[in-house]
Amino acid sequence: MIYHLFEALKDLDFPGHGLFNYLSFRAMLASVTSLVIALWQGRRIIAWLQKKKFGETIRDLGLEGQMNKEGTPTMGGIIILIALLCGVLLFADLTNIYIQLLLLTTVWLGALGFADDYIKVFKHNKDGLSEKKKLIGQIVLGFIIALTVCLSDKVDTTRLVTTLPFFKGHEFDYSWLSPFSGQMGVYCTWGIFVAMIVFVTTACSNSVNLTDGLDGLATGTSAIVGVVIGIFAWLSGNTINAGYLNIMYLPGTGEIFVFMASLVGALIGFLWYNSYPAQVFMGDTGSLALGGIIGVSAILIRKELMLPVLCGIFFVEALSVIIQRTHFRRTKKKYGAGERIFRMTPLHHHYQKEGIPARIRKPARALPENKIVVRFWIVGILLAVATFALLKIR
Repeated sequence: MIYHLFEALKDLDFPGHGLFNYLSFRAMLASVTSLVIALWQGRRIIAWLQKKKFGETIRDLGLEGQMNKEGTPTMGGIIILIALLCGVLLFADLTNIYIQLLLLTTVWLGALGFADDYIKVFKHNKDGLSEKKKLIGQIVLGFIIALTVCLSDKVDTTRLVTTLPFFKGHEFDYSWLSPFSGQMGVYCTWGIFVAMIVFVTTACSNSVNLTDGLDGLATGTSAIVGVVIGIFAWLSGNTINAGYLNIMYLPGTGEIFVFMASLVGALIGFLWYNSYPAQVFMGDTGSLALGGIIGVSAILIRKELMLPVLCGIFFVEALSVIIQRTHFRRTKKKYGAGERIFRMTPLHHHYQKEGIPARIRKPARALPENKIVVRFWIVGILLAVATFALLKIR
């Protein structure tokens, strides 16, 4: 809103209006604003959640220090979403199609996560919304994003390509996946592109949700990913920078830099209260929205195929759950008793367990929660650097 106010005053030669033409300046303001709001309102929101008894119900899984978290307020994702939306609404260009899609994603998945948390707290149903209902909500959003991207004249879809290292020009064309040619091939390519958007949106949302199991883990890792996506958006929206890095120039995507700067500011502010020992949990209100934002923003800047590297932490966390469930069901059907590969999933719980046989790793002492989180952050930073490095491989 402040951005649009200064745009309206530019004809009056209002002092300082020129600064708002710079993405870097607006991104800095958005980030600081979100950070301050998260810190300022965070304590009040936590107190309100405690008053309303929005406490987390903990199931005893035999993890060290786990039961000490009983009653810690959940739904803290509200802090992230309020701070994020304030920064974006004040300093982003709200007429930009990419900002509009990310705002839709934030509100949609934030509401879905809030409904899930509400059922857990007030209905005393630990399972919350059923997996089917959450999946339907995520898929519907994915289709809305996909149709908007495909049909809007503000999004360049003349070529359905994405960024992928090791390919000529760092471009991967979705038409290469189509088994047909001619008009049928065009329809098939569009179908593949839409399916990819729906899959990435849903997968990222659920992956971050699974990662949110230790104090500060999902928050810090998401902030690292947000920094990288923001930089990519800034580079993709600039012809000179995009040409230098040999990545696609996508007009208008630079505005995503402002959105991601606001997100990172909100996450850092929330981490003040979410770091070990956490005063509040983000709950599904925050984790579902965070994952959706990461997935949709990666799609909009055509970096979705680089997410397995950039979001390696989220990817491995989700993969561990899939492997564990699949192997357990297969062995139970075959031998009558299920066998586990990991001590516990998602993967971060594997390192919290002690003395349980595992096929991938020998029994070892359980690691302290804060050490696991910091080590995951370090791996996340290394993956972020690797993502940038891949773009310079010719």
